[in-house]
Amino acid sequence: MEGLLEEVKEFEPRIIELRRRVHQNPELAYHEVKTASLVANVLRSLGVEVTTGVGGTGVLGVLKGASPGKVVALRADMDALPVEEMVNLPFKSKVKGVMHACGHDSHVSMLLGAAMLLAKRKEKDLRGTVKFLFQPAEEHGGRGGAKPMIEDGVMEDPRVNYVFGLHISNRVPSGAFGLRGGAAMAAPDAFKITVIGRGGHGSAPHETVDPIFVAAQVIVALQGISSRMIDPVKPFVISVCSIHSGTKSNIIPDEAVLEGTIRTLDEVTRRKAVAKVRDVAQTVASAFGASCNIEFIEDPYPITFNDVKVTREVAEILRTIEGRKVVEMDPILGGEDFSRFLQKAPGTFYYLGTLNKSKGCIYPNHSSKFKVDEDVLKYGSVSLASLALEFARR
Repeated sequence: MEGLLEEVKEFEPRIIELRRRVHQNPELAYHEVKTASLVANVLRSLGVEVTTGVGGTGVLGVLKGASPGKVVALRADMDALPVEEMVNLPFKSKVKGVMHACGHDSHVSMLLGAAMLLAKRKEKDLRGTVKFLFQPAEEHGGRGGAKPMIEDGVMEDPRVNYVFGLHISNRVPSGAFGLRGGAAMAAPDAFKITVIGRGGHGSAPHETVDPIFVAAQVIVALQGISSRMIDPVKPFVISVCSIHSGTKSNIIPDEAVLEGTIRTLDEVTRRKAVAKVRDVAQTVASAFGASCNIEFIEDPYPITFNDVKVTREVAEILRTIEGRKVVEMDPILGGEDFSRFLQKAPGTFYYLGTLNKSKGCIYPNHSSKFKVDEDVLKYGSVSLASLALEFARR
């Protein structure tokens, strides 16, 4: 959008300062009280109508343009991760064991920067209505904050016509945008398998049903789902990430608990994989005289499906931002709560690159050494403001 890159220079120091404040004071899912308060205060200072406590600790901002148009929603997630920060920064996390290791601090500041740009252009260029969705608990699995925000009505009254989300990524060169139409991110299904055996003395395993041994066989057998039971051209991952059992070196316990995840990009594969996990675990356990309980997380995140036509239009708009490169992303098997918003309105979830070797921005999201190239934040704000201005006119 013409002029926005020049205009954002006025706000860039403030955008960076806000990002650092949020980074220093990270808050876990549904505890984003200070972050939400900061967001609400900034929005109010811009003349944006604000509602707090949305979907728990979320914030809804509404900015109405000077003339009629579409309703465009822009979303940023606010929660941090239970990770101890291992990067020495002057604005390092002040909260032990909690860090913005996924870049949500950047998302908050970029969306606030977009609000600054749009508020400045409210009378001149803005049509329709822009909704700013500051979401809690994106990192909270199936209990993430998008669903309660939707239940609280953020996509209605007025009904949202288009919805957009932006995520910082080290998979993309610093300052470039990454997009993908269609299935862009996976549905993450978490499972818990409790293998139930019969404990006893470690010197006499034949008198027991060893749940640790059985659990080990289950883990090996589960990998056969991806190698032998799922179409190899369908993206699919199964990982057992946790195993807990036992108390002492000479005691065979009664139970072993496995926890893990499966990731899929289409519903047919997803349903088949869930069924196979149940079948394989129960069959293997039974073969060794054990039983098992299998639980899947209720209502997990759906597949993140970007509207193909809208994504193509977004790419065209982003290419008009001077000096910015747009690249096509491969599918990612991570999950994203933004998928729920995309079920309510067409839109796209896209990325802004922060990979910059010269600045040490080389570690992946969720790493204790994750670092953001702050020079790219202004481009995120300009991109979000551009999408709001353009799609509100359609």
